[in-house]
Amino acid sequence: MNIKKRRKSIKKRNNHLVIFFCVILITIFVSINVFFENKKDNYFDIVYSLVSYNEEYVTVGSNNDNKKKLEKAKVSKYNKNKEKVFDKLYNVGFNSKFYGVINDGSDIVAVGSYEKDEYESELSHTKALIVKYDENGDIIFENDFKILDVSKFTNIKKVDDGYIVTGQSISNEKNKSNNDGGAILVKYDLDGNLLWSKTYGDRKSAIFNDLLIKDSYIYTVGLLKNNIGVICKFDLDGNFISYNDYKYTDVSGFNSLTLINNKLYVCGTNKVSENDFNAMIVEYDLDCNYIRQAIYDYNNSSFSKIISDNHNNLIVIGTKYIKNKANYRKRQKNTDGIIGKYNSNLDEVSIVTYGDLGEDYFTDVKLVDDDYLTIGYSSYDDGSYLSKFIRFSDALKVLEVE
Repeated sequence: MNIKKRRKSIKKRNNHLVIFFCVILITIFVSINVFFENKKDNYFDIVYSLVSYNEEYVTVGSNNDNKKKLEKAKVSKYNKNKEKVFDKLYNVGFNSKFYGVINDGSDIVAVGSYEKDEYESELSHTKALIVKYDENGDIIFENDFKILDVSKFTNIKKVDDGYIVTGQSISNEKNKSNNDGGAILVKYDLDGNLLWSKTYGDRKSAIFNDLLIKDSYIYTVGLLKNNIGVICKFDLDGNFISYNDYKYTDVSGFNSLTLINNKLYVCGTNKVSENDFNAMIVEYDLDCNYIRQAIYDYNNSSFSKIISDNHNNLIVIGTKYIKNKANYRKRQKNTDGIIGKYNSNLDEVSIVTYGDLGEDYFTDVKLVDDDYLTIGYSSYDDGSYLSKFIRFSDALKVLEVE
């Protein structure tokens, strides 16, 4: 009798253990699925470029505010109070994003890239994209461009008879026989018809990130090949004139350039070692000859955009990676936005850090009424990334965040 009771007790205890472990396994399974579902569904709204015209502002970037959570290129227009007038998503194809924008009178011209369909997305194949909108956000023309399978436009400037666009068209295939591709310089007429295109640099990695036009010449900056920055000079027909390279930068090369008193100022990252890099500004003459440079004394930092103000100062924005933050919510990357001011001799005037416990990025800056209007995006506790405007005074004090 005692043996029967003992066996019954053991069986009952084993059943409880089985139920307990089943509950634990189900809980773990549900938790993992909830985690990855939430991760998949995290909302982002990111801006890359800003232009102002007639007291209105236009930004371009991308977000995933749709049922399939695809990334869609976006144009947003704001009034002078930063109140949104419209959002226009580019819904052609699969994923897409806009990187650069200009105004052409009251029209808006945006450039970026898109994937034709899900198959192209799986192959990581993209086409460079240019879209012109009227003042109400309706499309006037759209056109795409590719030489090799991975193509995008990064920036755009207007000339009298059209648009000059920079970008990249490279191969991600090891045995591709086509020797064309690399950094690209392209011209369209005002109706979006392709006039000419030029390629430069390594077909596996080269890119032009930015350009400016001075007199009868086009100046571009970007990446020549892995970790080698480049500045190039072309005539207005895209014929190569001269260049200079810089050893060594990060994987982006030179990011942006501006002009003061016939001197070119380029920003990017100076690569010190495999794991160490510092933000920098490099000065060149109009024939792309090196003059001098300034290195920001903070390890693991980068300058992404440079402009000049009305007092011949250089304003740079960028990012620094914070090592001493306490692994916020187990994130492996914590970043702050930075904005800095240098004089034309590359003497540092001031550099200010902007950020909280998460990730903060600055992507573009414009001079507005002697203040510096910066755009960027930040991470939040729910895993989302949201864009914002930050206005800095001449002394680099935060005036407003919207």
